Amino acid sequence: MRHGNKINHLGRTHSHRDALLKNLAISLIQYKRIETTLAKAKELRKYVEPLITKSKNDSTHSRRTVFSYLQDKEAIKTLFGEIAEKVANRNGGYTRIIKLGTRFGDNAEVALIELVDYNEALLTSAEEKTTKTRRSRRGGKKAEGAAAPVADESSAEVVEATPATEVVAEAAPAVEEAPEAPAAEGEETKEA
Repeated sequence: MRHGNKINHLGRTHSHRDALLKNLAISLIQYKRIETTLAKAKELRKYVEPLITKSKNDSTHSRRTVFSYLQDKEAIKTLFGEIAEKVANRNGGYTRIIKLGTRFGDNAEVALIELVDYNEALLTSAEEKTTKTRRSRRGGKKAEGAAAPVADESSAEVVEATPATEVVAEAAPAVEEAPEAPAAEGEETKEA
């Protein structure tokens, strides 16, 4: 029985599983986002998040500790350099797992695991939401000098746009009509 054994062995021996997680962690640090199976992504999250937490304290001891897990100098430079700067004020949750569906060949559940602070699409949408001001529906006092010129310019544009649309509307029906199709054989015999 496996009471209390939380580790997912991923169908591998201990040394093979360690090598797999090390390679996945290096790839995640290098590319900031990788696509793998859901089970591997969940195990990778447990493996890499403590390493990112250690990278926030840039000391020789923490570098050696992380190096014992990864054994890749370039990954260590990236982790302690740019990644540690981005996650400096984050208390955890450095990775995000997004389910992508199933793989065509073996029907395995595929997921995308990425570093949270490197998703540009989500970061730009979050910045847009924070920069927008809250609009009120109540009619408060407005600055009279600023409101009047804006109203005049917008009404002038509308007046100019109206004749142009009328000209286009008049030109559209001027298309020649096609001659009527010949009548069906049954109709010709009735006429004759």
